[in-house]
Amino acid sequence: MVKDTSMEKNLWNKWLSNKSEENTNDLIENYMYLVNYHVQRIAVNLPKNVSKDDIKSLGLYGLFDAILKFDNSRDLKFDTYASFRIKGAIIDGLRKEDWLPRTTRDKVKKIDHAMESLEQSLQRDVTTDEIAEYLGLTVEEVEDSLKDSFFANLLSMEEKSKNNSEETKEGIGYLIPDDREPLPEGNLVQKENYQELSKCIQQLNENEQMVLSLFYDKELTFTEIGKILGLTTSRISQIHKQAIVKVRHLYKKI
Repeated sequence: MVKDTSMEKNLWNKWLSNKSEENTNDLIENYMYLVNYHVQRIAVNLPKNVSKDDIKSLGLYGLFDAILKFDNSRDLKFDTYASFRIKGAIIDGLRKEDWLPRTTRDKVKKIDHAMESLEQSLQRDVTTDEIAEYLGLTVEEVEDSLKDSFFANLLSMEEKSKNNSEETKEGIGYLIPDDREPLPEGNLVQKENYQELSKCIQQLNENEQMVLSLFYDKELTFTEIGKILGLTTSRISQIHKQAIVKVRHLYKKI
């Protein structure tokens, strides 16, 4: 996307001289693509019952908050700062809402019990196909339930690893540069959590590790990853889902 920097600068100058509703709306409209981008990415990991419109509203709040709090004197691009705020607002909003349906929570419990029972019986790791057959569910139901539960666990893990300051709650793995630092015990918990998560990811096959790395670290879309790996978008989506299910299973065993 080629940006018109002169127009962007003009919008900021107008807003700084007069923070009217009209000038604020012009800035929001200019950066709306950031909200749409992060809504699309986060929605991939959420259950179908979570409305994209609700996530978008959270993202818009984050963008508005970023505009109000952005310090033009700092050596930081607004796009970068706003991305942190948008992601943080969405993740915080999801934390506050019990967005994982009770039926999914109950299903995850059944799946966990089935995993333990089958592993004890077969003395090996079990596949989602075997779990699905054991419970009379489809493979997709098993994978989707575990994926949703894994993302919920990530939200919980991140929340516990930070202090209670509203300024430092910026979502999964993202922190806005700030003079304040998380408490020492928070840093320790976070470090241990990610070390454990890293060990789980290292046990995945090469394609699964690559998809997770390109999606979460490089922030590429499934379509872009598919072009790199020479696979279809639907196949990348499937690999991503399988990888998340495996990581959740491995992490639960630690």
